[in-house]
Amino acid sequence: MKKVLALAMLGLLAAATAPAGEQTVTFKSGSEQASGFLVTPEGKGPFPAMVVVPEWWGLVDWVKDQARALAKEGYVALAVDVYRGKSTSSQEEAHQLMMGTPPERVVGDLKAAFAYLQAMPTVKKDRIGAIGWCMGGGYTLQLATVEPKLAAAVAYYGLPPTDPAKIAAIHAPVLGNYGAEDKGPSPEQARAFEAAMKNAGKTIDLKLYPGAGHAFANVSNPWGGYRKEAAEDAWARTTAFLAKYLRS
Repeated sequence: MKKVLALAMLGLLAAATAPAGEQTVTFKSGSEQASGFLVTPEGKGPFPAMVVVPEWWGLVDWVKDQARALAKEGYVALAVDVYRGKSTSSQEEAHQLMMGTPPERVVGDLKAAFAYLQAMPTVKKDRIGAIGWCMGGGYTLQLATVEPKLAAAVAYYGLPPTDPAKIAAIHAPVLGNYGAEDKGPSPEQARAFEAAMKNAGKTIDLKLYPGAGHAFANVSNPWGGYRKEAAEDAWARTTAFLAKYLRS
C-alpha cells in the first residue's frame, strides 16, 4: 500500500512539474496559420511568458538562443516566425523580406502568439510580456499599442511610435535599450519617445549606450557592432525589468 501511495505521489509530482523542452508550434492567426519556436522552462508552472520578436533576419539561431535564455530565467518563450518559414543571413535578402512582409500581418501574428500563450495551462495569463530586437523591437512596441493586456515590453533599438494616440494606447511598462551611435532609430528619436511616454503618464526606462551602434546586443552582428559590455548590461536590465513586472 505504501509503495502504491509513493508511486501515486511521484506521478502527481511528475504531472505538476513541466520538463524543459523546445518545439515548433502552429497557431491560428486570423484565417491563416502562423508558427513559432516554443521553449518551456524546467520546474513547476504556471510560468510567466514572453513573445519573442526577431530582427529582420527572421527566426534564426540567435533568436532561438534568446528564447532559450528566457526559458532559463523561468519564462515560457515563444519566438514568432514573422516571415513564415523564411530566414536569411544576407543583408540584401533581409531587407527584401522585411519590406515585403505586411506589417499588419506581423502584428496579427504577434497578437495570435500572445493569445496562444494565454491559452497554455502552464502560463500565467496576466504575466505575458514581449521582447524584440531591431525590426522586432519596433514590432514589440507596436504590439504594446494594440494589446492592452501585455504586461511588459522590452525594445532593443526598435523604431518607436510617434503618434500620440498610439502612445496613449500603451498600457505595458516599457524598457528601451538603444545605442548612442545608432543612426536608425537615432538617439534623438529614442529620447523623444521617452519624453512622449513620460508626458502621457506611461512607465518607461530607457538607456542609451555610449559607443554602441545598431544591433549592439547581437554577437552575430554582421556589421561587427557587437558591444559585449553594453550587451551584458542591457540583458541584466532586461532580466531585472521582467522579474519586476512579470514575476512579482
